[in-house]
Amino acid sequence: MIKKFVYGNPIETGAVVKPVEASADPIQYLTELEMNGKLIFNYEMENDDVVYGLGEANGGLNKRGAVYRSFCSDEPNQTEDKQSLYGAHNFIVISGMINVGFFIDCASEVRFDIGFTSQNMLNIHLGCPDFTVYIIEGRNAYDIVKQFRELIGRSYIAPMWAFGFQQSRWSYMNEDEVRTVVKKHRDAGIPLDAVYLDIDYMDGYKDFTISEERFPNFSEFVSEMKQEGVRLVPIIDAGVKIEDGYELFEEGRQYQLFCKKGDGTDFVAGVWPGKTHFPDFMNSGARMWFGSKYKSLIDSGIEGFWNDMNEPAMFYTEDGVNEAKEYLQNFDFNTNDPGKFFELKDKLTSLSNRMKDYESFFHNMDGRIVRHDQVHNLYGAYMTRAASEAFDNIVPDKRMLLFSRASYIGSHRWGGIWTGDNQSWWSHLKLNIKMMPSLNMCGYLYSGADLGGFGCNCTRELMLRWLAFGIFTPLMRDHSAVGTRRQELYEFGDTEDFKNIISVRYSLIPYLYSEYMKACLSNDMLFKPLAFEYPNDNFACTIEDQLVLGESVMLAPVYEPNAVGRYVYLPEDMLLVIFKSSSVRKYQIMKKGMHYIPVAANEVPLFIRRNKLLPLCRTSQCTDEMDTSMFEIIAFTDDNIEYNLYEDDGISKDYDNPDNMVQFAITDVDGVMGAVSNKTIVKLSLF
Repeated sequence: MIKKFVYGNPIETGAVVKPVEASADPIQYLTELEMNGKLIFNYEMENDDVVYGLGEANGGLNKRGAVYRSFCSDEPNQTEDKQSLYGAHNFIVISGMINVGFFIDCASEVRFDIGFTSQNMLNIHLGCPDFTVYIIEGRNAYDIVKQFRELIGRSYIAPMWAFGFQQSRWSYMNEDEVRTVVKKHRDAGIPLDAVYLDIDYMDGYKDFTISEERFPNFSEFVSEMKQEGVRLVPIIDAGVKIEDGYELFEEGRQYQLFCKKGDGTDFVAGVWPGKTHFPDFMNSGARMWFGSKYKSLIDSGIEGFWNDMNEPAMFYTEDGVNEAKEYLQNFDFNTNDPGKFFELKDKLTSLSNRMKDYESFFHNMDGRIVRHDQVHNLYGAYMTRAASEAFDNIVPDKRMLLFSRASYIGSHRWGGIWTGDNQSWWSHLKLNIKMMPSLNMCGYLYSGADLGGFGCNCTRELMLRWLAFGIFTPLMRDHSAVGTRRQELYEFGDTEDFKNIISVRYSLIPYLYSEYMKACLSNDMLFKPLAFEYPNDNFACTIEDQLVLGESVMLAPVYEPNAVGRYVYLPEDMLLVIFKSSSVRKYQIMKKGMHYIPVAANEVPLFIRRNKLLPLCRTSQCTDEMDTSMFEIIAFTDDNIEYNLYEDDGISKDYDNPDNMVQFAITDVDGVMGAVSNKTIVKLSLF
């Protein structure tokens, strides 16, 4: 059951697609308290209550004991004390004697104090008076999540090729460098489907331009890479460079499509191109205009994009710089007060992403003038919306890859997300594991982290362990920052282990894609906590580092350095499969309970659940070469079982065609187990 409570005059965020009548009754479960003119909701938790949700956020699956700030933040240094990251996903579920979910549909700042200030008290602090609260009652947490997913609509569906391995770095500087990356992957036998173009492919960091010096024959180069089975994926940033003669700047200025200051002039901030304006993505006309600009790259053969810097990130503003200049002019450099020098340091290092600057510019939401901080969390989401709606016009029958750094619930319908500029830390591998179900709860199914970490220097062992989890995430991208060690897989010496792990990904793609598609089409989750599948197993409900993946598989990744294995709890009897490569495996039937599982750094473990099966195809060097006419089936069963494999052309939008379902059945005929399918099965392994 879902109830809706409206406060003030809320901005329509686009998060909800299922109509719900506003309730005239007093709000349930939450008590209201006004403090300093702002509203706080309180909810008293029981000792054993578990709190799920918040999508892209720090911490574990259970969010108790910390404060979370829902305010899209350019935050590359994701240490444990950070309260906000790149996304704003205001959905939480209380799971216990009472099961209830809260979605705070508010585009401004929302702060969740979940048992931090007071152990059993949930406090929700609202940053503005205009918002909507949805309260969802259900049988359990999983039921509430599924109701919420119905409320917010079907998740974005990526093309099949976007499930291949993808390689990125800030930046591949020219055509020859990209060719080298592709050649080295192919020479090493490491499958590859995409190479990313970071900001340096552009002419002076100007959106929708190409550097003629670095990429002189762009369309031909895109075609050349496509013949190699590799798509190029360029970045698009939110800021538009202020430069006379630059078409995007001239048009945005002429038609008043940029964000404004209070005096009516265009807001100016410094980002990669230098001084920039921000398109007013809150305005439908500006979205249509900006979205139409993707066509030039699509016409060059581009089939995917990543939108970045769209919190929006600001290195500085003119006002901030002027304030700093004035401060410096009046600063007494002869002072002996050390506190003054700390003040000086803070003044010069706090020019980026100032709240004061977010409060200084405005949007025209089709006639409603709104200050930016009141809709801050929508900005990146609506940039994604601009691109998605443009694709529907430019290539209406074709799926495009699209994902974003900043996001708000609702943008899950328009594109995926990656988890932003993480670091080459073991703790971020662990965070990646625990974040995936939380993202799925909020509708983000096409998602993943920068494998190996974006910042810092990745080790060989960390990359192997991260890949052993990353081969299960829909977005599987190795991405690293300028100034870090090169972390293309061939840069770590012997490539055999990396080739073998990526080959496992390609043999798993039919299962991963099928489970992803079924989750999208039924508003379900791809990654689930054990608690959602085994709600009556008290011990399973406490485990956060093991995940159920789709219908058949449980994952238990290794995420600590120098480990030779890990402890795993099995809520039921399962089949352990250890992959050395796509074709070299070890099997062991394991009983319910706690086990220590040896797992070498070059191995991939997974568990097949009882009376489930796992279809595998032959590995390939890219998805264009995948052969799904034949399958190998691994089944852990002592009974008749069926499995429906979703399979389509991977590019069109005919999602609901019944012919997209392929049925595999394991049956006992005259005492002999066998497999039946309209697909050829080259090998059946029954356990």
